[in-house]
Amino acid sequence: MANLPLLKFSFLLEWGGERVGFTEVTGLESSTEVIEYREGSSPVASKQKMPGMLTYANITLKRGTIAPDADFYKWFNSHQFNATERRDLTIKLLNDELEPVMTWRAMNCFVVKYTPSEMKADANEIAIETIEVATEGISQLV
Repeated sequence: MANLPLLKFSFLLEWGGERVGFTEVTGLESSTEVIEYREGSSPVASKQKMPGMLTYANITLKRGTIAPDADFYKWFNSHQFNATERRDLTIKLLNDELEPVMTWRAMNCFVVKYTPSEMKADANEIAIETIEVATEGISQLV
């Protein structure tokens, strides 16, 4: 069998909530800041570049709204100044047999934004609620 790229529509997110069923996960992104430096007596008229600190993008989670389930909002509403509920997120990309083939872990996440679904009288769509979470680290597990 040929090695084919993985499909992105089959995934599982474990997040410590009551219900697990997400339609979209975006923002699994990390980058390294660039530090530029030039010594005054350097014969080269350009800066050296060195790797600096790691930064992580916010992760956006979307799911269908179910009336009695308000866990997104409860998590968002758990924060007070300088104190909030933090959760680790585990995102698993699944194969055709629904077995994990790639896994990422986002550590110490907390909600920075909650958005309930848009409401449109002329739309024929599912109500989707969204949270954006900040993370202190993302690692890919093997």
